[in-house]
Amino acid sequence: MYKENAKEEVTRWKRKLLKRPSMAGRYTKKLQVKMNTMIPERVHTVVTTGIRNMVQATLTGTEHTANKEPLYDLSLEEREEKVRQLIKSYKRTAAAEGAGTGAGGILLGLADFPLLLGIKMKFLFDVAQAYGYDVRDYRERLFVLRLFQLAFSSGDKRIEALKRIEEWEEEYNYLPSKREYMEHVDWKEFQLNYRDFIDLPKMLQMIPGFGAIVGAAANYHFLDLLGETAMNSYRIRLFEQEKNGEDL
Repeated sequence: MYKENAKEEVTRWKRKLLKRPSMAGRYTKKLQVKMNTMIPERVHTVVTTGIRNMVQATLTGTEHTANKEPLYDLSLEEREEKVRQLIKSYKRTAAAEGAGTGAGGILLGLADFPLLLGIKMKFLFDVAQAYGYDVRDYRERLFVLRLFQLAFSSGDKRIEALKRIEEWEEEYNYLPSKREYMEHVDWKEFQLNYRDFIDLPKMLQMIPGFGAIVGAAANYHFLDLLGETAMNSYRIRLFEQEKNGEDL
């Protein structure tokens, strides 16, 4: 019964992702594009550098992978209970961090970008472990990046990112070596998708005082969104593996 409910949730989630943006959503996007031109260039530089460093560290580093033994022999329900606890814990951490940096205006607001990126990536590595995947394998770290792209993309990019998640099991065994993949990452596209998604709330976060409220709410929302994306994406993988005769 739990598994069937999870499959229904995946279907509803995919339908929501593929739905045409509302009028309010389209207006927000236009406003975001306009506001983009008003954000100081140093903010864009910090975000761009932070994202590039995060991606490289995720694929090549060991900071988040040490002692990450995947959890085996658990039911889907047991795994997802652990994931829900992770979501709850990391949302509190992200909100507290956003409130603290948001209270300080633009300088501390700039500091929030790499801090929040670190929180998000550690969260995704912990989720992968809970679902039984070994993030010491670079291919699993690459999947984490795919999750990240899906969570923070919109429009056609979101549809494309979802398709890559759905086709991951087919692609998995044909992935290039880590070095070869790193040479072909489209850093610019990765950075712009994420930056465009978070620009408006992050700019508001840099308003002294008011930014504390925005920072806490924005970071809480971003982790909630990331948690929903991670849960449903790993479900897609698990159900595909089950269909292929592998243990769930």
